Formats: sequence, C-alpha cells, structure tokens
Amino acid sequence: MKQIMIAGCALAMSSTAWAAEPLSFDNPEDVLQINRKIQCSTVDGEPVVYYWNGYAFSRRQGEADRRLFRVEGMNIRACASISHPEYGDGYRLVSREILLYLDPETNEILSTWDNPWTGETVDVLHVANDPVNFTAYVNGPRGPLRWNGQSTDGGWWFTNTVPLFYSNPLASEFQSEIGGTYHATEMFNFFGNDADVLDPETTTAEAWVGWVRMSDWLPWMRMQGREGVIYFSTAGRKLEGGYDALPEFFRAEIERHYPEYNQAPPLDDTRPNVTSWSYFLGVARGEIEAPDRSN
Repeated sequence: MKQIMIAGCALAMSSTAWAAEPLSFDNPEDVLQINRKIQCSTVDGEPVVYYWNGYAFSRRQGEADRRLFRVEGMNIRACASISHPEYGDGYRLVSREILLYLDPETNEILSTWDNPWTGETVDVLHVANDPVNFTAYVNGPRGPLRWNGQSTDGGWWFTNTVPLFYSNPLASEFQSEIGGTYHATEMFNFFGNDADVLDPETTTAEAWVGWVRMSDWLPWMRMQGREGVIYFSTAGRKLEGGYDALPEFFRAEIERHYPEYNQAPPLDDTRPNVTSWSYFLGVARGEIEAPDRSN
C-alpha cells in the first residue's frame, strides 16, 4: 500500500511538472495568443460570432438628444495563422458584419424612416460591411506586441479608442479646402476572465464588449448639411453557440436578405475593407445590390 502511495505521489508530481505553464500578459508571443482567443479562435477557420445591441441618439446644439433607433449588430469571423519575414508569427482575422436599425418603440426592422428635422421619408440602408479584416503580429511596425489591458481579481479588461479622420468617399476631392472629411470615433471596451485567456489549452475565450460610436450623420438620413452628430451606445458578447445562438429574428433577417453572412469570408480574403460609407456609395452607384424591403 505504501509503495502504491509513493508511486501515486511521484506520478502526480510528474504530471504537475509537465503541465503547461499559464500564458503571460508580459510575453509578446503569449499576448498574440491571448488576443487571438479574445477576437476569434486559435483553431484556423473556426467561426466565432459577436453580437451586440443598444440605441442610437442624435446630438445637436440647443436641443435635447433624441433616441433615434434601436440597433442590433453581429460580426461573424474566423482567424488563420500567418507569418511575416519581418514581423514574425501572427494571424489574419476575416469577418463580415451587419448592423440593423429598428424602431426604438416597436423593435420593427425599418425599411423607411421619417426624418424629424427635414420632414422627408427616406429609405433606411442597414450596415452590411463585407469584409472587415485585419492582421496582427508578434512584432509589428510599432515593435513587440504588448498587452494594453488590466487584470485584477481574476478578470481582465481593456479599452480601445479609435479616432477616425480621413477622406470621405462621398465628398469631393477638395475636402481640405471646403470640408467634408469623414470624422468619427469608435470606442471599444472588452471584458473577460483570466482563466480563459491564460489557459494554454483553451482555443477561445469568453468575452463581453461595449461599443460606442460617434460620427457624422449617416448618409441615408439626408440631413442636408445640418449641424450635429449621431452616437451609438451598445453592449454585447461573443456567443458560445456561434451563429445558431443569434436571436431568431436576426437569423431570419440574414437568411432572407444576407445569406452569405452565416459564415465568415475565406481565410485568404484580400479584398479591401468596407465601411458603412463605402457601402452606401456602392449601393448608390449600383455596384452593390441592397436588399429589397418594399414588401
């Protein structure tokens, strides 16, 4: 019996010795894996879905903010391992996303909207950005990858604020002279548990997200140069059940109007990213066919 106990203790010690070390927020290679588990999965091609919702509001000088829309969003994505001769190991994330505008009182998906400032009834163009891709490396143009978040009491979080100020595809070539430059800010806050991201055996991690966006009026609102901005306040999470865990109404909307959005783009996708402004331009020019919501 004593020999069995000694053998058992030796086996336990051996197993502990060979157990993989937890990932570290201080190691660039580990941070790459941590970020990938938050954003997608360490398994190439495994689909992941983020889902969020909230409201969109107006902000104009001299008047109270108005709640304009309820918004429901989803992003379906996957990652692939890549390498770069200068930047080292990394991953490519490929995704496509939808943001729906709903009546804030009835939750009906809108086909038209009555603009309270112009009195005009306009067609609603929901966001359908395909693709929305990016790459990340252990050693990027700014040096070794660093963890930009915080961790305490078993939980992690980080914030990512993205000020945007660039040439507007809908404006003229004289934006520096007469204005029209696209101006917005995207604000992301991610949260989760240390146990998920630091465990070297897990391939993906639970994650919650808050998304806030402040921008110029949406082009389909036809605000005709009026002063003011629109801002979005939303929250959501990575869905454990993936696409099938989306609300039923959202899956029905995808199946009817956006059937390709039930899966991520190909892992080798090299198309330029699409924004809500470039999507509007493509629809206006007849290069992209928007869903027909007339019936």
